[in-house]
Amino acid sequence: MTSELFSPLALRSGQVLRNRIAKAAMEENMAADGQLPGQELFGLYRRWATGGTGLLITGNVMVHAEALTGPAGVVLDENAPLKPFTEWAEAGKAGGGAIWMQINHPGRQIGSDMPGVVWGPSDVGVDLGRHSSRFGRPVAMTPEQISATVTRYAVTAQRAQEAGFDGVEIHAAHGYLLSQFLSPLVNKRTDAWGGSLENRARMLLDVVRAVRAAVSPSFAVAVKLNSADFQRGGFDADDARQVIGMLEPLGVDLVELSGGSYESPAMTGRRTDSRTQAREAYFLDLAKDLVRTSPLPLMLTGGITRRETAERVLDSDVAIIGMGTALSVTPDLPDRWREGRETEGRMRPVTWSDKALASAASMAQVRHQLRRIARGDRPRPGTHPAVALLAEQRKQRKALRRYRAWLPARDTV
Repeated sequence: MTSELFSPLALRSGQVLRNRIAKAAMEENMAADGQLPGQELFGLYRRWATGGTGLLITGNVMVHAEALTGPAGVVLDENAPLKPFTEWAEAGKAGGGAIWMQINHPGRQIGSDMPGVVWGPSDVGVDLGRHSSRFGRPVAMTPEQISATVTRYAVTAQRAQEAGFDGVEIHAAHGYLLSQFLSPLVNKRTDAWGGSLENRARMLLDVVRAVRAAVSPSFAVAVKLNSADFQRGGFDADDARQVIGMLEPLGVDLVELSGGSYESPAMTGRRTDSRTQAREAYFLDLAKDLVRTSPLPLMLTGGITRRETAERVLDSDVAIIGMGTALSVTPDLPDRWREGRETEGRMRPVTWSDKALASAASMAQVRHQLRRIARGDRPRPGTHPAVALLAEQRKQRKALRRYRAWLPARDTV
């Protein structure tokens, strides 16, 4: 009997995913010159595409050239050449699965050493204690800037479809711009975008409407949403339930549930909520609660590394399981599961007491493995987190010099 893991899933757009296993977005920060996808990303996605996943979701692609999550972020706006993105889409389909582009604006979560803009719903900065100065001080967006940003999402989605991607995922989690608007801790506005949850969700809903109007009905549109922010007084599971209900009439195919932000990085497994103490599937308890009332299929990401865990998640009526770190260690893990095998190893745990530094080191460890896979090398999950972090910092300094030279030479709005 075939496991549900390997059964197809039909979405409301008409797209059919060949199985229930997705490569969830990870922030690769591996752009080539010009903030474009290049050989590294092509090689990485080709490797994943031939490893058995039904769906690949790219790391976040920036909708605004002046607002990047990191200096090696990929930008797809009205000025970007389309050919590199066409190659990326082709690499992602090499194994017969689908590829969606995650599209994002970081809002206030932008490094203080980055050029460009630092925007937010309000002028509330990222609070990381003694690390707070690593982020720029945000200015509250004007209604005109909000409207222009909504349009940017639609332009990026339309161009992603033109390049051959099968869908987009709008990133409204992990403390990025749309998540900031949803959060009562960050959104202190008193106009049409602040106050009630309906107002705080306004920008996300406008983005979804604009994207859906810009692409064909057969093109998938998904949303990544926090099941909770894991901060007292922040966006919580009841808010998530209501937002999912608001998304249902807008032609959304799927909602991916995650959790946390830079201030409370639950998505890296440093869990702070009593309901998420499980070593794997961090957000499963919250997902079980949300799936009971959700009118849309849900995807769950966070800490899934074993087939038994994946099947337990699907048994909870979650439609798709998403994996990130596990596929950076074992890129063909879905094919292994089909053959009754498991992952080759686990990432070396980061046990540092400094939460912000530990989160940065965890991400650096993942990127270290991604670069190895992109080169055709085997992953080395035992790499020391300090070694990975130092190597990543060197690469990012080089990327920052490139980005600083590139941005002023470009027509930006």
